[in-house]
Amino acid sequence: MADTPNISEECFRPIDPAALFPATRSTHKPRILILYGSLRERSFSRFAAEEAGRLLETFGAEVRIYDPHGLPQTDTTGPDHPKVAELRDLVSWCEGMVWSSPERHGSMTSIMKSQIDWIPLSLGSVRPTQGKTLAVMQVCGGSQSFNTVNQLRILGRWMRLLTIPNQSSVAKAWDEFDEAGRMKPSPYYNRIVDVMEELVKFTLLTRDIKDHLVDRYSERVESHAELSKRMSQAKAAASE
Repeated sequence: MADTPNISEECFRPIDPAALFPATRSTHKPRILILYGSLRERSFSRFAAEEAGRLLETFGAEVRIYDPHGLPQTDTTGPDHPKVAELRDLVSWCEGMVWSSPERHGSMTSIMKSQIDWIPLSLGSVRPTQGKTLAVMQVCGGSQSFNTVNQLRILGRWMRLLTIPNQSSVAKAWDEFDEAGRMKPSPYYNRIVDVMEELVKFTLLTRDIKDHLVDRYSERVESHAELSKRMSQAKAAASE
């Protein structure tokens, strides 16, 4: 430690390889939450989300899809609103997520962003998104674009989610789904299969060690400083 004078020794922890490879692992199905970003009756982002859900179940996951109808704009009400509470409960329940948004004016939709904005970085001492997995998808009305999936990746990183490498962008989505909302066979469909398969694999690999993966020295320093402050205050109060 002599060569690292700025490191707080109380908070410094060598990497423990054993913590990355636990002897016992969870055996329940991976829990995946899907969010989509459109309220249209014939919503291609919802169709893609539902297709993803069917694939995830085939790969052994338990899936829930959140319906954004009735979700208020952020800051117009409190977290006790039924749709907000439902969303937050689902985020706490899940071990991984899929975000599926249309691209509108070169960006994700306000419906998609509003759902993400309602998800807090922390709920008391619990961080509902940190260390969980994320897959991102978009549907396009015209030629293929990656603006929205790139933006979703930025948000995923901000929410401290483990965003998987693969992603899906469906061009001319109106021509990729049949009247029943099922996706037609195509390279776009194959890519969604790839993404969902990868998401389940990453979720199984990381869900039991997510707390260890995102345990940060900087946060331990802050927690240690706060604990020391409280102990000093308690000691001073006891001596009065």
